[in-house]
Amino acid sequence: MTTNLTGIVGAKKSKGRKALSHFLIIGFGMLMLYPVLWMIGSSFKDTAQIFSEVSLIPNPVVTDNYQRGWEGAGIGFSTYFMNSTIVAVLAVAGNLIACSLAAYAFARLDFRLRRVLFGAMLATIMLPYHVVIVPQYILFAQLDWVNTFLPLVAPKFLAVDSFFIFLMVQFMRGLPTELDQAARVDGAGPWQIYWRIILPLTVPALATTAIFTFIWTWNDFFTPTIYLSDPRLYTVPLGLNSFLDSTGESSWGPMFAMAVLSLGPLFGFFLAGQKYLTSGIATTGLKG
Repeated sequence: MTTNLTGIVGAKKSKGRKALSHFLIIGFGMLMLYPVLWMIGSSFKDTAQIFSEVSLIPNPVVTDNYQRGWEGAGIGFSTYFMNSTIVAVLAVAGNLIACSLAAYAFARLDFRLRRVLFGAMLATIMLPYHVVIVPQYILFAQLDWVNTFLPLVAPKFLAVDSFFIFLMVQFMRGLPTELDQAARVDGAGPWQIYWRIILPLTVPALATTAIFTFIWTWNDFFTPTIYLSDPRLYTVPLGLNSFLDSTGESSWGPMFAMAVLSLGPLFGFFLAGQKYLTSGIATTGLKG
């Protein structure tokens, strides 16, 4: 009888701890989501309401912000969406192609100075981006690439993102080497092994690279600010910044409305590859 009571009390305590932990997690989640909820609510308010009321629910509801924001000031916001889509898609393609090829060479091929080059590649991860921005700008200016999408896209096809190379190297090193040996016995060369064997097995790492590249490129404000001066080439972050006016009245409502719309592609891309992202990060961290 005493054992049964002890078990019942223990079960109740366990349920109480679980309920408390769930309550704390939900509360913390709501706290983290509050800025997003505030932005969504502000997108349906006029400028006077945005900074005078703390309520998340707009009263009255102003839907004109979305129309005004989409029409923009002379250039429709659809142009900024199209520009960001072009840059992000090309950046994803460049990183998937170049980084996977570099990672395959470091992880599966044996060549002279492989360890030295791999160490040099890892060292570039610690190199601040702002250190190389000036020489890069000079180089792109001499190539007459300034005020085009090329400075934003071309480096991605040259495997400049060492983090993604390292991620794929760690993943590929965990694949059985017997696969390569069996393919060589069948007459396959390095390219056939990479394309037909290694690449299909590296889907989680590729999906992780694609998701992070898309998110970072879509949200990048610094690089487009440096290389793009034509408003017709602006990406979404620069388009949002165009609603701010340091000398007059800023269009806060339309800016928040377009900010809400700009989150759509990010959430969609993330949700589409979420399961690959989770497995990619989990397995890559365990590879030796």
